[in-house]
Amino acid sequence: MQREPQLSTTRSVANRGACGQTDHMQPIDLKLNELTVAERIQLAEDLWDSVAADTGDLPLTDAQKDELELRLADFERDPGAGESWEVVRERIQRRLAQAG
Repeated sequence: MQREPQLSTTRSVANRGACGQTDHMQPIDLKLNELTVAERIQLAEDLWDSVAADTGDLPLTDAQKDELELRLADFERDPGAGESWEVVRERIQRRLAQAG
């Protein structure tokens, strides 16, 4: 019987397979409950940055390609629709300031 890899944390963050974990992955013993919230946020940011740096080789799925084609067609149909990133960012920052 094959031993299932497990992530040892205070709470399990995902079931095997749900997060793309494969049989060749080794168990990791993370004691996340010993980290402060700020340390866990920094860990997540560092992990995400390392993934983002290596994503150039990831192929798009057919669903992702289809969605990009739809968005491109929408843009070509009406290039003036939507808002700039600057406008959207400002709106998000205002909402966060009001909520916080």
